[in-house]
Amino acid sequence: MQAVKSRITRALNHGSYVETCDNSGAKLLRIMTVMGLKTVAERKPSCGVGSLVMASVRKGTPEMRKQVVFAVIVRQRKEFRRPSGERIRFEDNAAVVLKDDKGSPKGTLVKGAIPKEIAERWPMVAKLATVIV
Repeated sequence: MQAVKSRITRALNHGSYVETCDNSGAKLLRIMTVMGLKTVAERKPSCGVGSLVMASVRKGTPEMRKQVVFAVIVRQRKEFRRPSGERIRFEDNAAVVLKDDKGSPKGTLVKGAIPKEIAERWPMVAKLATVIV
């Protein structure tokens, strides 16, 4: 996992519900924790585009429901700034379910656009994407 050059605003909090944009079988995830985040003691973890999270599956196929999975946040409504000065925001919050924390996605298709910051940090997810913004 490489560092992201952009200044990503962390807009999704611990406990937020996020839809999935892949065909892994999960439909709705609840963020449990953010992996690799070092903050002040007692501060609630938050995440943004490109963050690796642990989430529980709230809606989906019966095999996927009530499981704890790794996921990557690929879209967020709150805008974030690129080094060129442009600001990027999406219509929804979305995540992609992973097989493990190494970065290989569980599904075989990623619906919708993803930012190029994801393509740099998570190349296996970017291979499945239809549009990279």
